[in-house]
Amino acid sequence: MKKEKIKRYLVLTVLFFLPVAFLLILYPSTHNYEPLEIVHNQVKDFSASSEVKLKDHITVLAFFGKRPIEKAIAGSNLKELVYDKFKGFKKFQIVVVGQPGSEDEYDTFNKEIAKFEELKFWHYVFLPEGKTKELYASLKYDQDLDENLSSEEVFIIDKDLNQRGRLDDRDEKDIEAKKPITQLLTYNTIEVSDIKNKMSDDMRILFTEYRQKRKGKFQNSDSRRANDLKQIDE
Repeated sequence: MKKEKIKRYLVLTVLFFLPVAFLLILYPSTHNYEPLEIVHNQVKDFSASSEVKLKDHITVLAFFGKRPIEKAIAGSNLKELVYDKFKGFKKFQIVVVGQPGSEDEYDTFNKEIAKFEELKFWHYVFLPEGKTKELYASLKYDQDLDENLSSEEVFIIDKDLNQRGRLDDRDEKDIEAKKPITQLLTYNTIEVSDIKNKMSDDMRILFTEYRQKRKGKFQNSDSRRANDLKQIDE
């Protein structure tokens, strides 16, 4: 009888301390939380007369140029894999830059991707060619817009007009193999795995950062990131 009581107490003790031990294991990962890195700063905003602003928003910025219908797959991927996931988050928006004179084609494009709902946080801004190139040049990326002033790549811009991404995009296997550092500056809208996995994860990290800032729990690492950014830009 005494042995049965001892066994019972041992089982209860294990059941009590197991969740505590699990939380202790999780604590270091929370403490070592790393924000989504600033890969470039001073992204240009739209003019004062524009109703759409990048400042004070978390933005996915796209360039679909003169022929948005040709970007229907890219638009659909953004809608299903990004917009639908994050449309409930505060200050989130997707902004697509187009060209004046293509408004009718954008109406057709919008009807195609917004068949079942109004895209309240999805905006179109029509900029002249010079202004489009000026905005694009304020971003960090080494590939030019195509002849239609469009790209399959999209950018994450934070509330302070910083471009976010990964200064080191290697996974654990790449690091163990000592492969050279690769950066993730943009996200390809045709590569579903790129959008679904990397971009989705990075957006969640960015929203977590701003949520922690609101709660006063965010440990500012701007100095470290500024130094990293300086080294990359050099």
